[in-house]
Amino acid sequence: MAKAAEVLRAAGHNLTISPTAGPGTATEIAREHVSDGADLVLAAGGDGTINEVAEGLVHTHVPLGILPGGTANVLATEMGLGSGLVAAARRLEEFRPHRISVGHVTCRGGAISRHFLLMVGVGLDAHIVYHVSLPLKARTGKLSYWVAGWGMLGRRLAQFEVEVRGKRRTSSFALVSKVRNYGGDLEIARDVSLFDDYFEVITFEGNSALPYLKYLAGVMLNRLDGMKGVTVYRADCVTFWGPRDERIYVQVDGEFLGPLPANVRVIPDALTVLVPEEYVRARSRRTAEVDYDTRA
Repeated sequence: MAKAAEVLRAAGHNLTISPTAGPGTATEIAREHVSDGADLVLAAGGDGTINEVAEGLVHTHVPLGILPGGTANVLATEMGLGSGLVAAARRLEEFRPHRISVGHVTCRGGAISRHFLLMVGVGLDAHIVYHVSLPLKARTGKLSYWVAGWGMLGRRLAQFEVEVRGKRRTSSFALVSKVRNYGGDLEIARDVSLFDDYFEVITFEGNSALPYLKYLAGVMLNRLDGMKGVTVYRADCVTFWGPRDERIYVQVDGEFLGPLPANVRVIPDALTVLVPEEYVRARSRRTAEVDYDTRA
């Protein structure tokens, strides 16, 4: 962080560096900086830290900039920022502010709520997030999630109900995403971006981990759409219910949030983010391709 700070100061930025004191503290720090008149807030860290900082900036016009770090920085990968604080700091002047929508999720009857930039996962992946070994995560990073995931082989998967666009489905893993990237290495959602005012919602069926070997192959080969047991929607709101006798978990931007039931919705025009122009151009090309396919 010290080297990145040198780069930013050399570019003319008047910096105030505020280390977080632990999980859950970055939101209030961001709000304090906005209250004190900051015209830019940079989040240095992983997706969890970025989520907390964004929570403090939602419904303001103070831009959020990203200096990527953490275990698997999905947002940095999505926008093509790379994985280095210093490299991102050097490119900061190239980025431009864009107003985007964010997601909002509530759990347990509204008792728990959070905005998000990336995704909500319900069921299998949230179970993995909840049970991942923190000491192993500190030592091995993303490998710890794969270890926790492979530990689910042979176990029964809890199922829950999903309602999206007036239809109900039973699922053991559902992803509500505003980005294509998942976990830094994979793409599950295929036709959504930070600039869209909708989610791509993917539901997976199966009460055991065995079908997920097929689903994983589908993800890696870009053949999920149309695969038996997988349904893909576009929607701006989704509702989830779990069985009364079983706790089914929700993760937000890679961090555990709470148990079902849950409601997820899009909040338009909610946050300003500094975005590389190449990401904007990629989005423009994708929109043109989708429009062409629709006319055809």
